[in-house]
Amino acid sequence: MDISGSWRRAAAGAGLLAPDGSIASTIFAEMSALAQRTGAINLGQGFPDEDGPAEVLEAARAAIAEGVNQYSPGRGLPVLREAIAEHQRRFYGLEVDPGTEVLVTAGATEALAATLLALLEPGDEVVTFEPFYDAYGGVIALAGGVHRTVPLRRPRFQPDHDELRAAVTDRTRVILVNNPHNPTGAVFDRDTLELVVELAERHDAVIVTDEVYEHLTFGVPHLPIATLPGAAERTVTISSAGKTFSTTGWKIGWAVSTPALITAILAVKQFLTYVNGAPFQPAIATGLALPDSFYAGVASTLRAKRDLLASGLEAAGFDVTRPDGTYFVVADAAPLGYSDGAQLCRDLPGLAGVVGVPISAFCGPALAAEYSSLVRFAFCKRVPVIEQAVAQLSALAR
Repeated sequence: MDISGSWRRAAAGAGLLAPDGSIASTIFAEMSALAQRTGAINLGQGFPDEDGPAEVLEAARAAIAEGVNQYSPGRGLPVLREAIAEHQRRFYGLEVDPGTEVLVTAGATEALAATLLALLEPGDEVVTFEPFYDAYGGVIALAGGVHRTVPLRRPRFQPDHDELRAAVTDRTRVILVNNPHNPTGAVFDRDTLELVVELAERHDAVIVTDEVYEHLTFGVPHLPIATLPGAAERTVTISSAGKTFSTTGWKIGWAVSTPALITAILAVKQFLTYVNGAPFQPAIATGLALPDSFYAGVASTLRAKRDLLASGLEAAGFDVTRPDGTYFVVADAAPLGYSDGAQLCRDLPGLAGVVGVPISAFCGPALAAEYSSLVRFAFCKRVPVIEQAVAQLSALAR
């Protein structure tokens, strides 16, 4: 039986449609399965291996015990929407109406999907930076959009402004900005973000931002596009709790925008998950209210882990780009004699008992070839795990 449908577009957009029409597994699933099969340390997929703050976990337990276990309101529980609005004011000086300008979603991925499905007509163009998180390509294709990219190149992984100007045209409906950026760890400078706003205004595009790593930057501030002059009325700001509070399995995300844009996104979102995670919503509200010391501590702890892993990779022979944010460090395997990072990732469990993810998995065919020797490693793990990984990676230098 031939199963036709839009799934083919989604799979092709994410780079998962094989020439014979079958669907390949994502690189994350492949590498995680490889780690499990071989017993290797999994530095491929970006999930923490320890729980988040005790206050947040206890708040979830209390909510369950108190009966917060049924459908939440379609826009999310008021306590969380108010906490998100207060978070935007506290950290960025943005005044947000929790009743009309905040939407709680099943993680940032659903917020992105609902936003793109709501705003795109077939043939509309979406501009992203490349490498790009694979969900972007899948959802853009599912919505019938056309994916245009602007490359991020070493050593700083900042976009060339002329290439960005060339990519955004009157056909552009959405400029999708992932900042801090996965997988490169780049934090975009103000000039780049101001250019995004300028181009969006000139071509009447909507700016959609993926800011899930907003609190995980190292020595550089996170600057939300919505804070720039003229940006707020055309920006959908998306974030989530999973990365900041080490609760990736809870899938609590949100979108913040104008009442009109949030209403449009809700019109689609309500037919996706409808609502989700009722007892986790007040728990995340508790997390968002934690003191500044918590947020500073999360970033400083991760920075130390970044430096530990980066130093170990350098000692093993990789050429390393230390990120300004996120969970990830990019390492070039070319000095080790590997021009194919994907092959190294498949060999690495046998060579050193460690798993990474090739950067080429986040690229289209053209840039994948240019980036073929680059590998992403996650440092959002316990220090003893990173230390063990570093010790095992040292075998590559012998």
